[in-house]
Amino acid sequence: MDFSTLKGPSALIPLAMSLAALALVLGHIAMFGGGRHADEGAAAHLWQLLMAGQMPVVAFFAIKWLPRTPRQALLVLVLQAGAGVAAATPVFLLKL
Repeated sequence: MDFSTLKGPSALIPLAMSLAALALVLGHIAMFGGGRHADEGAAAHLWQLLMAGQMPVVAFFAIKWLPRTPRQALLVLVLQAGAGVAAATPVFLLKL
């Protein structure tokens, strides 16, 4: 199987952004605990920017690569979606 679609920036940037969002949430939980705070802090806003900011990159990837190599592109999209779900899971489970 050819992994050339996974090597491009439009494939890697959303993965990196999701991993950064996950690291941000886990770091915030480690430092301040998992309880709700009265005010959303900088960590919450950065998480929101990271998660929303990757959507245009994912859309660009899908538009560019799905017609060319549908099977490989779908695998990358599944990886990107999985990384996004992994970054969102602690937020929703802990109701942060």
